[in-house]
Amino acid sequence: MTILAFDMGGTAVKYGVLTKQGELLEKGKFATPDNLDELIRLLVEVKESNTHSFEGAAFSCPGAVNNETGVIGGASAIPYIHNFPFRQLLEEKLALPVTMENDANCAALAEVWLGAAKNKQDIIFMIIGTGVGGAVIQGGKVHHGANLHGGEFGYMLMNQEGNTLSDLGTVVNAAKRIGEKLTPAEKIDGVRAFELREEGNLIATSELKTMFNCLARSIFNLQYALDPELVVIGGAISERTGFIEELNTYVDEVKASVPIAKIRPTVVGCEFGNDANLIGATAFYLA
Repeated sequence: MTILAFDMGGTAVKYGVLTKQGELLEKGKFATPDNLDELIRLLVEVKESNTHSFEGAAFSCPGAVNNETGVIGGASAIPYIHNFPFRQLLEEKLALPVTMENDANCAALAEVWLGAAKNKQDIIFMIIGTGVGGAVIQGGKVHHGANLHGGEFGYMLMNQEGNTLSDLGTVVNAAKRIGEKLTPAEKIDGVRAFELREEGNLIATSELKTMFNCLARSIFNLQYALDPELVVIGGAISERTGFIEELNTYVDEVKASVPIAKIRPTVVGCEFGNDANLIGATAFYLA
Protein backbone atom coordinates (compact mmCIF):
# COMPACT_ATOMS: atom_id res chain seq x y z
CA MET A 1 0.00 0.00 0.00
CA THR A 2 1.17 3.50 -0.83
CA ILE A 3 0.38 7.07 0.21
CA LEU A 4 -1.10 9.61 -2.20
CA ALA A 5 0.41 12.99 -1.34
CA PHE A 6 -0.64 16.46 -2.50
CA ASP A 7 1.22 19.76 -2.19
CA MET A 8 -1.29 22.60 -2.46
CA GLY A 9 0.29 25.71 -4.00
CA GLY A 10 -1.16 28.94 -5.30
CA THR A 11 0.03 28.24 -8.85
CA ALA A 12 0.05 24.45 -9.02
CA VAL A 13 -1.02 21.41 -7.04
CA LYS A 14 1.75 18.81 -7.06
CA TYR A 15 1.03 15.19 -6.31
CA GLY A 16 3.03 12.05 -5.77
CA VAL A 17 2.79 8.39 -4.89
CA LEU A 18 5.10 7.48 -2.01
CA THR A 19 6.02 4.33 -0.15
CA LYS A 20 6.11 4.15 3.64
CA GLN A 21 9.88 4.48 3.36
CA GLY A 22 9.53 7.85 1.65
CA GLU A 23 10.40 6.68 -1.86
CA LEU A 24 8.67 8.82 -4.48
CA LEU A 25 7.40 6.35 -7.08
CA GLU A 26 5.78 8.85 -9.42
CA LYS A 27 4.69 12.46 -9.43
CA GLY A 28 2.82 15.08 -11.42
CA LYS A 29 1.00 18.37 -11.08
CA PHE A 30 -1.95 20.39 -12.32
CA ALA A 31 -2.70 24.11 -12.35
CA THR A 32 -4.45 25.24 -9.17
CA PRO A 33 -8.10 25.84 -10.13
CA ASP A 34 -10.03 28.93 -9.07
CA ASN A 35 -12.84 27.13 -7.24
CA LEU A 36 -13.33 24.30 -4.77
CA ASP A 37 -15.53 22.08 -6.96
CA GLU A 38 -12.91 21.96 -9.71
CA LEU A 39 -10.18 21.25 -7.17
CA ILE A 40 -12.08 18.28 -5.77
CA ARG A 41 -12.79 16.98 -9.26
CA LEU A 42 -9.10 17.06 -10.16
CA LEU A 43 -8.00 15.46 -6.87
CA VAL A 44 -10.42 12.59 -7.40
CA GLU A 45 -9.28 12.27 -11.01
CA VAL A 46 -5.66 11.88 -9.87
CA LYS A 47 -6.64 9.15 -7.45
CA GLU A 48 -8.90 7.24 -9.83
CA SER A 49 -6.53 7.38 -12.78
CA ASN A 50 -3.70 5.87 -10.72
CA THR A 51 -3.03 2.13 -10.65
CA HIS A 52 -1.56 2.07 -7.12
CA SER A 53 -3.51 0.96 -4.05
CA PHE A 54 -3.64 3.80 -1.52
CA GLU A 55 -3.69 3.49 2.24
CA GLY A 56 -4.49 7.17 2.62
CA ALA A 57 -3.91 10.70 1.35
CA ALA A 58 -1.51 13.27 2.81
CA PHE A 59 -1.90 16.99 2.14
CA SER A 60 0.57 19.84 2.46
CA CYS A 61 -1.42 23.08 2.64
CA PRO A 62 -0.81 26.80 3.15
CA GLY A 63 -2.24 28.60 6.15
CA ALA A 64 -2.92 27.76 9.80
CA VAL A 65 -3.65 24.08 9.32
CA ASN A 66 -5.46 22.21 12.10
CA ASN A 67 -5.53 18.54 11.25
CA GLU A 68 -7.62 17.66 14.30
CA THR A 69 -10.53 19.96 13.46
CA GLY A 70 -9.99 19.66 9.72
CA VAL A 71 -10.09 23.44 9.32
CA ILE A 72 -7.42 25.66 7.72
CA GLY A 73 -7.40 29.11 9.30
CA GLY A 74 -5.60 32.22 8.17
CA ALA A 75 -5.35 33.15 4.52
CA SER A 76 -3.44 32.03 1.44
CA ALA A 77 -3.36 32.15 -2.35
CA ILE A 78 -6.06 29.44 -2.31
CA PRO A 79 -8.82 31.24 -0.40
CA TYR A 80 -11.53 28.63 -0.95
CA ILE A 81 -9.82 25.95 1.20
CA HIS A 82 -10.06 28.05 4.38
CA ASN A 83 -12.44 28.21 7.33
CA PHE A 84 -14.55 25.09 6.87
CA PRO A 85 -13.99 21.34 7.52
CA PHE A 86 -11.72 20.82 4.51
CA ARG A 87 -10.18 17.55 5.69
CA GLN A 88 -13.58 15.95 6.19
CA LEU A 89 -14.60 16.97 2.67
CA LEU A 90 -11.42 15.44 1.26
CA GLU A 91 -12.02 12.18 3.13
CA GLU A 92 -15.57 11.99 1.79
CA LYS A 93 -14.64 12.69 -1.83
CA LEU A 94 -11.44 10.63 -1.95
CA ALA A 95 -12.83 7.79 0.19
CA LEU A 96 -9.50 7.63 2.02
CA PRO A 97 -8.18 8.61 5.45
CA VAL A 98 -6.68 12.11 5.07
CA THR A 99 -4.16 14.11 7.05
CA MET A 100 -3.12 17.68 6.37
CA GLU A 101 -0.27 19.82 7.65
CA ASN A 102 1.12 23.29 6.95
CA ASP A 103 3.48 23.41 3.96
CA ALA A 104 6.48 24.81 5.88
CA ASN A 105 5.99 22.19 8.58
CA CYS A 106 5.90 19.49 5.90
CA ALA A 107 9.20 20.69 4.45
CA ALA A 108 10.74 20.52 7.92
CA LEU A 109 9.37 17.02 8.55
CA ALA A 110 10.91 15.84 5.27
CA GLU A 111 14.33 17.01 6.46
CA VAL A 112 13.91 15.34 9.85
CA TRP A 113 12.67 12.08 8.34
CA LEU A 114 15.14 11.60 5.51
CA GLY A 115 17.13 14.77 4.89
CA ALA A 116 19.66 17.14 6.43
CA ALA A 117 18.23 16.70 9.95
CA LYS A 118 17.78 12.92 9.87
CA ASN A 119 17.91 11.42 13.37
CA LYS A 120 17.64 14.88 14.96
CA GLN A 121 14.88 15.61 17.46
CA ASP A 122 15.03 19.39 17.87
CA ILE A 123 15.54 21.66 14.89
CA ILE A 124 14.69 25.06 13.49
CA PHE A 125 13.72 25.08 9.81
CA MET A 126 13.81 28.46 8.06
CA ILE A 127 12.40 28.97 4.58
CA ILE A 128 13.72 32.09 2.89
CA GLY A 129 11.56 33.21 0.00
CA THR A 130 9.61 36.42 -0.51
CA GLY A 131 9.36 36.41 3.28
CA VAL A 132 10.79 34.17 5.99
CA GLY A 133 8.73 31.27 7.28
CA GLY A 134 9.57 27.93 8.74
CA ALA A 135 8.91 25.43 11.45
CA VAL A 136 9.95 24.39 14.93
CA ILE A 137 10.52 20.68 15.50
CA GLN A 138 10.70 19.58 19.14
CA GLY A 139 11.02 15.96 20.17
CA GLY A 140 10.73 14.98 16.51
CA LYS A 141 7.30 16.59 16.16
CA VAL A 142 6.04 19.93 14.88
CA HIS A 143 5.56 22.56 17.58
CA HIS A 144 2.45 24.30 16.31
CA GLY A 145 2.03 26.82 19.13
CA ALA A 146 -1.13 28.08 20.83
CA ASN A 147 -2.25 29.95 17.71
CA LEU A 148 -0.77 27.64 15.05
CA HIS A 149 1.94 30.26 14.44
CA GLY A 150 4.98 28.25 15.50
CA GLY A 151 7.77 28.90 12.99
CA GLU A 152 6.53 32.28 11.77
CA PHE A 153 10.03 33.70 12.12
CA GLY A 154 9.43 36.43 9.58
CA TYR A 155 7.54 38.53 12.13
CA MET A 156 10.63 39.04 14.31
CA LEU A 157 11.47 42.73 14.63
CA MET A 158 14.89 43.75 13.39
CA ASN A 159 15.03 47.45 14.32
CA GLN A 160 13.27 50.37 15.98
CA GLU A 161 11.53 51.28 12.72
CA GLY A 162 9.39 48.16 12.83
CA ASN A 163 11.10 46.30 9.98
CA THR A 164 10.71 42.54 10.28
CA LEU A 165 12.96 39.67 9.33
CA SER A 166 10.78 39.13 6.26
CA ASP A 167 11.39 42.77 5.30
CA LEU A 168 15.16 42.70 5.71
CA GLY A 169 16.22 39.05 5.66
CA THR A 170 15.34 37.92 2.13
CA VAL A 171 17.17 38.37 -1.16
CA VAL A 172 13.85 39.17 -2.85
CA ASN A 173 13.35 42.26 -0.72
CA ALA A 174 17.05 43.15 -0.77
CA ALA A 175 16.94 43.12 -4.58
CA LYS A 176 13.85 45.34 -4.52
CA ARG A 177 15.61 47.92 -2.34
CA ILE A 178 18.76 47.78 -4.46
CA GLY A 179 16.78 48.33 -7.65
CA GLU A 180 14.94 51.31 -6.16
CA LYS A 181 18.24 52.96 -5.15
CA LEU A 182 20.00 52.48 -8.47
CA THR A 183 20.32 55.42 -10.87
CA PRO A 184 18.21 55.07 -12.86
CA ALA A 185 16.00 52.80 -10.77
CA GLU A 186 15.36 49.37 -12.23
CA LYS A 187 13.69 46.13 -11.29
CA ILE A 188 16.25 43.43 -10.49
CA ASP A 189 16.14 39.90 -9.09
CA GLY A 190 18.28 38.14 -6.50
CA VAL A 191 20.74 36.82 -9.06
CA ARG A 192 21.39 40.35 -10.32
CA ALA A 193 21.73 41.62 -6.74
CA PHE A 194 24.68 39.29 -6.15
CA GLU A 195 26.14 40.14 -9.55
CA LEU A 196 26.08 43.84 -8.69
CA ARG A 197 27.88 43.12 -5.42
CA GLU A 198 30.55 41.18 -7.30
CA GLU A 199 30.92 44.18 -9.62
CA GLY A 200 31.63 46.35 -6.59
CA ASN A 201 28.29 48.14 -6.39
CA LEU A 202 28.13 49.70 -2.90
CA ILE A 203 24.34 49.70 -2.72
CA ALA A 204 24.16 45.95 -3.40
CA THR A 205 27.03 45.33 -0.98
CA SER A 206 25.25 47.23 1.80
CA GLU A 207 21.81 45.70 1.28
CA LEU A 208 23.10 42.13 1.07
CA LYS A 209 25.16 42.72 4.21
CA THR A 210 21.96 43.84 5.95
CA MET A 211 20.20 40.70 4.76
CA PHE A 212 22.92 38.37 6.04
CA ASN A 213 23.20 40.26 9.34
CA CYS A 214 19.47 40.00 10.01
CA LEU A 215 19.39 36.30 9.20
CA ALA A 216 22.43 35.62 11.39
CA ARG A 217 21.02 37.59 14.34
CA SER A 218 17.69 35.82 14.09
CA ILE A 219 19.43 32.43 14.02
CA PHE A 220 21.51 33.38 17.06
CA ASN A 221 18.38 34.50 18.96
CA LEU A 222 16.47 31.34 18.02
CA GLN A 223 19.39 29.19 19.12
CA TYR A 224 19.27 30.65 22.61
CA ALA A 225 15.48 30.76 22.79
CA LEU A 226 14.80 27.20 21.62
CA ASP A 227 18.20 25.45 21.78
CA PRO A 228 17.89 23.34 18.60
CA GLU A 229 20.42 20.74 17.52
CA LEU A 230 20.40 22.15 14.01
CA VAL A 231 19.18 25.12 11.98
CA VAL A 232 18.20 24.03 8.47
CA ILE A 233 17.84 26.66 5.74
CA GLY A 234 15.41 26.15 2.85
CA GLY A 235 14.07 28.16 -0.04
CA ALA A 236 15.57 28.69 -3.48
CA ILE A 237 18.31 31.00 -2.16
CA SER A 238 19.69 28.17 -0.01
CA GLU A 239 20.75 26.40 -3.22
CA ARG A 240 22.95 29.31 -4.32
CA THR A 241 26.61 28.27 -4.29
CA GLY A 242 28.32 29.72 -1.25
CA PHE A 243 25.16 31.08 0.39
CA ILE A 244 25.17 28.78 3.45
CA GLU A 245 28.93 29.26 3.89
CA GLU A 246 28.59 33.05 3.80
CA LEU A 247 25.65 32.96 6.20
CA ASN A 248 27.80 30.94 8.60
CA THR A 249 30.51 33.61 8.57
CA TYR A 250 27.90 36.15 9.71
CA VAL A 251 26.70 33.74 12.40
CA ASP A 252 30.31 33.56 13.62
CA GLU A 253 30.49 37.34 13.76
CA VAL A 254 27.26 37.60 15.75
CA LYS A 255 28.41 34.97 18.24
CA ALA A 256 31.79 36.70 18.62
CA SER A 257 29.97 39.92 19.51
CA VAL A 258 28.46 38.20 22.57
CA PRO A 259 31.49 36.97 24.54
CA ILE A 260 29.41 35.05 27.11
CA ALA A 261 27.73 32.98 24.38
CA LYS A 262 29.18 29.48 24.32
CA ILE A 263 26.83 27.70 21.92
CA ARG A 264 27.43 28.19 18.23
CA PRO A 265 24.35 27.47 16.05
CA THR A 266 24.91 24.69 13.53
CA VAL A 267 23.52 25.97 10.22
CA VAL A 268 23.09 23.74 7.15
CA GLY A 269 21.21 23.81 3.87
CA CYS A 270 18.20 21.60 3.23
CA GLU A 271 18.47 18.47 1.09
CA PHE A 272 15.03 18.42 -0.49
CA GLY A 273 13.76 20.93 -3.01
CA ASN A 274 10.47 20.74 -4.87
CA ASP A 275 9.56 17.32 -3.47
CA ALA A 276 10.01 18.28 0.20
CA ASN A 277 6.34 18.99 0.90
CA LEU A 278 5.19 15.71 -0.61
CA ILE A 279 7.72 13.78 1.46
CA GLY A 280 6.93 15.73 4.63
CA ALA A 281 3.18 15.37 4.20
CA THR A 282 3.74 11.62 3.99
CA ALA A 283 5.90 11.70 7.12
CA PHE A 284 3.10 13.50 8.96
CA TYR A 285 0.55 10.93 7.75
CA LEU A 286 2.71 8.07 8.99
CA ALA A 287 3.54 9.62 12.36
